[in-house]
Amino acid sequence: WKVNSMRRLYVGGLSHTVTQKDLKDRFGKFGDVEDVELRTRKDEDGVPYKTFGYININISDADLKKCLTVLNKSKWKGGTLQIEPAKESFLHRYRP
Repeated sequence: WKVNSMRRLYVGGLSHTVTQKDLKDRFGKFGDVEDVELRTRKDEDGVPYKTFGYININISDADLKKCLTVLNKSKWKGGTLQIEPAKESFLHRYRP
């Protein structure tokens, strides 16, 4: 019997080819993914240099621990995942 709660995770180190569906499938093994946001930062020439995402996932503490153990710092689709609980508040979410 597990208590799930909604968590917001920051996922960095993504390759520029990763899609929302990829993330949903990858994290869906550990919990119930409600929402995926993908962001790509580009330089002034429009070349992407950083792709990261935020995932809202309904997950138990035990499964979150497992998720972090398995996925954090793992190589995936040409990137190395960096996962942590999102620190940003929803208020500052849309800062450029």
